[in-house]
Order: sequence, then structure tokens, then C-alpha cells
Amino acid sequence: MKTLLLIARPHSYRIPPYLSAARKMGLDVNLASEGEHSLISEIHNGINIDFNDFDKSVEIIVDSAKESPFCGVIGCDDSTVEMAAKVAEILGLPHNPPEAARLSRRKDLSRHHLMEQGCAVPQHRYLDINQDIISQISDLAYPCVVKPVHLSASRGVIRANNQDELLAACKRIKAIINETSDSIEASRILIEDYIDGVEVAYEGFLSDGELHTLAIFDKPIPLVGPYFEESIYVTPSQLSAETQKTIKKSIAQACSAYGLKTGPIHAEARVNQDNAWILEVASRTIGGDCGRSLDSSEESGFSLEELAINLAIGKKITPNPIQGSRGVMMIPIPKGGILKRVEGLEEARQVPFVEKVDIIISEGHELIPLPEGEQYPGYIFARADTPQQVITALEDAHAKLEFKISPLWKIEGL
Repeated sequence: MKTLLLIARPHSYRIPPYLSAARKMGLDVNLASEGEHSLISEIHNGINIDFNDFDKSVEIIVDSAKESPFCGVIGCDDSTVEMAAKVAEILGLPHNPPEAARLSRRKDLSRHHLMEQGCAVPQHRYLDINQDIISQISDLAYPCVVKPVHLSASRGVIRANNQDELLAACKRIKAIINETSDSIEASRILIEDYIDGVEVAYEGFLSDGELHTLAIFDKPIPLVGPYFEESIYVTPSQLSAETQKTIKKSIAQACSAYGLKTGPIHAEARVNQDNAWILEVASRTIGGDCGRSLDSSEESGFSLEELAINLAIGKKITPNPIQGSRGVMMIPIPKGGILKRVEGLEEARQVPFVEKVDIIISEGHELIPLPEGEQYPGYIFARADTPQQVITALEDAHAKLEFKISPLWKIEGL
């Protein structure tokens, strides 16, 4: 049995779907992670590495391949794609250039690089959060968006309309990134122009450097700030064919500028009359459980993880076109506190066109809203004949849910 190497953080929600997809494809999986004392067998029995020591971790993985060769390497998320690319490069397996993978995961490096290459990105600058902030922003135009350079899922992303709001945003972001091990990621934040327009998410893949579209998701609920909590994604997009062509062109240009050649691509863009402005181009699949909205319902059908594995082992694949309209709602957190229970689940699941309602945060766990939070309490999935039917179903199902949340009492000084 051929073995796939998966590089993942020990608590990554991406591990189970990759394990399932690999086993469905008849592959064994070896997992490289920080898991010496993990209770999860795949992590405990895998390759124990230290993500804070990149070179040593690569050396450990490459040494392990001498005894048990790998047929492909996958980095599950932003923090592991560069290591996966480096390992695959050394082992002569399909891969993106490691520097290209690094650019795709660091917002500060990517913005500067894309602008130099003539790609459509917002005007931006970098700020050292440990230095005097006012002296660094004296000529700043508002509104602007402030964000960490390495986090995802809109964590730490804040709109500021004036200097006071910007200073408050910097204070909140500093608390969020304070414990980051990388000194640059713990001190540098990105400030960029706020761009009016509709926001879309793009899911596709690269094969031999050519970009192929799987789906363009419309985001019907405007994201205007001050925080940018994702909500409804629906496909196919209702934007004009010409606009969709512009979106793909901008993303393909960014992929080429990075030097990406293979694997899944997830991108976010703001679209207005001027252009499709790149917010993110990541060399991974879409986050959370949103990718399930693109899965085929048949047992033998398509999943994003299967596609990524096929590309990682050098196998060509042509996914079947997505049929009908599909959508997912990332259920927003109504307020912070301890989740007691969620009422109305059965009623939500009975809404026409709703396929599934999943609550993934267990009762008794803390709900942390954006910008500090990074996890949604759950997802609602729907399929129908038209995008509007999908949107209506998601909104109707969400309206039936009632979150019972107890306040979290914190003792000063602890």
C-alpha cells in the first residue's frame, strides 16, 4: 500500500477528511505533527516534529522517508504548506516551490510581491506594533483595514475609519498575536485600503501551472466591517460571465506571480467596476467545513481532499461539473460566553432544501466572537435549483436556531 504524508497541526480539523479521503483511495497515511503525547493514534504513531524548528522538522521527515517512502506530501493548512513543499522538493515528489508556498501564507510578503508583479491588490503598508504607532500612520488614508500577517478565518481583521479606531484595533491585534512564536508575525501587522465592492470566494486547482475553476462563491451578505465575519457562500455565482472571467484572470495572475504550479487554490477577492482585487490566494483548500458544500453526494463522487491527494501524487483528474445551486452558512456567534445548548435544530433541519445542520462546538465550551475568535459554532448546508432558493433556505434555517449562552465570568488578575 502506498503511503501519503500529511503534515498538520495536532488539533487541525482538516486531518479527519484527509484521512477518510486517503483511505477511500486505498492509500496509507503517515502524519507528521507535534503529537508525541497525543491521544489520537494517527498523530501519536506518526512522525513527531517541532513546528518551531523548520529545518530540523524537514530533516526528520526526509530521514523517515528513507525507511518508508511517500507517494505524495500534503500540507493541510497555511502553516504547513511551506514545509510540505520543501519536503516534496527534496523527495522529488509533485510540489510547489517552497518560496511560492511561503508567499501564499504570509499576507505581508504576498501583498508586496503581487504589487511588484502588477497584480490588483489594495494599497498597503506594514506597521511594527511594538514601535510608536502614531509616527507610522501620520499620512494614512481612511477607511482602512488592519490585519495580522499570518492568521486566517478573518481573525484579527478590523476596519478603522479614523485614527482612534486604528489605535484601538492595533491594541486588540497585539493581544491576539502576542504569543506567536515567529518574531516577525508577532510584531508586524498589515494596513491596507478598504475597497468597496462585492466579495467572492474562489475554489480551484492548479495542474502544470494552469488554473482550473471549481466554484466561485457569492457572499450575499455584505462584509463592510468593523469585523469581517463570514456568513453565507452560494454557488454558482450570479455575477456576469465577464466579471467571473476577470476574477479568474486576477487569481491566475497571482498564482503565476507566486510561482505556484500544482495543488488546490483558495482565494478571496473584492470586485468592483475597476477590477477583481486580490485579498488572499492560498495554496490549500477552503477552510472549515465549507468544502463539504462542493462534495458529490454519491459515495464514489468527488471531494476536495481527494482532488488535493490526486494532485499531490501526480495523478491527473477532471472533476465533474457541479450540478445545481449549493450553499453553506457559517453560523455566526451571537455573543461570547459558554454554550449551554442550541434549540431549534430539528426545525432548522426540516426547512426545504436544507441538507444538514451541524453544530461543531460542544455544550460547555466557550464561544469567542471575532475578531479574537477563530471558530464558528457550526454550519448549515443547502442545495436547490437556484441560488436564491439556497440563500432563503439558509436564512430560514438559521432563524429557527436559538443559542443559549451563559456569561463567562473572569477574575481580574488571573
